[in-house]
Amino acid sequence: MQKSRAQIASSVSAKLKASHPESIHGVIGFDGFVDEIIAVVDKRYSTHNYDRIATITDFAARAAQAAGKSANLELVVKKQKLGGNGPIMANALAAIGLRLTYIGNLGFPQVHPVFQELADRVEVLSLGEPCHTDALEFDDGKLMLGKLGPISEISWELMLERVGQNRFNKLLADCQLLGMVNWTMIPSMNDIWEQMLRYTLPQLPSGQRILFVDLADPEKRTREDVDAGLKLLSRMTEHMQVILGLNLKEAQQIAEVLHIRMPADVETQLTQLATDIRKAMNVHTVVIHPRSGAAAATASGSANFSGPFIQQPQISTGAGDHFNAGFTAGRLFGFDLDESLCLGTATSGYYVRHAKSPTHLELAEFCRNLPEPEF
Repeated sequence: MQKSRAQIASSVSAKLKASHPESIHGVIGFDGFVDEIIAVVDKRYSTHNYDRIATITDFAARAAQAAGKSANLELVVKKQKLGGNGPIMANALAAIGLRLTYIGNLGFPQVHPVFQELADRVEVLSLGEPCHTDALEFDDGKLMLGKLGPISEISWELMLERVGQNRFNKLLADCQLLGMVNWTMIPSMNDIWEQMLRYTLPQLPSGQRILFVDLADPEKRTREDVDAGLKLLSRMTEHMQVILGLNLKEAQQIAEVLHIRMPADVETQLTQLATDIRKAMNVHTVVIHPRSGAAAATASGSANFSGPFIQQPQISTGAGDHFNAGFTAGRLFGFDLDESLCLGTATSGYYVRHAKSPTHLELAEFCRNLPEPEF
């Protein structure tokens, strides 16, 4: 008998209260950004009073009006925070209670102050200086304007220099989760995966390990690069349970590369799309998370879940990374697939409501009366 949304959420709440996240060790990498959350001013009335441009469509129209002329757009920095797919996901997992090692660009030789809270909670092995992102937030999405110089320096050689082959191998041998995210912005990630397949993964002792990968909007990478990366992920299934996490846009991009026919109404057929991508890649799990919910497929079945979507979030930058953290935690806790989807959407839903990463007990309470989606 199929469980209702409320029954799934209630089960997740009870299981979270009985969980022991501190028993799980994860290794996450490799990016690092200082994020500035920004509003774009439409009309200013006084020093502290202004209307913001509400939608990307309105922003695009304002920018288009400047063609052949010029424009002065005022940006209001609402908040400076740690950024990058890796640090945000790691921060969320650490809040849930997992023991973590983070490898990435968090400042070198000293950790940048914006990452200090993360460094106080997890082991940090920094590779270099962080990048910077101006995150322009609107009601219908966000525009991430990245300054990516330091991330181009991330390489297998730098990893060996700053971490060491033996220590890297030992970290992976001792972990239950390896998260490698932001593939798109790390030009040498395919080479890192090649070297891991050659020197690290074959050396791992037996045991179940999850490899979570988020490509992070591969639109700007060539089709050949994306195809090569997907083939490497398929090879990694020999050594780890590969979970590929995609938002809706990314799922459409990957389907195109894999020559998968897209359904007419994608959002109503997410489960089938996840199933088709997983089968084409032959990885353990594919999970797709648009704003309204999520769907996932494994070789043994599929599931979908309607999340606690909210029309007016306090923050949206990092919502996808929080979903990834919650879903992956559910898999590590041994939750059913639909329960893992519930935990992913709940982690994201809590974060966008409260602008903070929830603990596992806060998630348990949130799931006990999981809000209905606002459509």
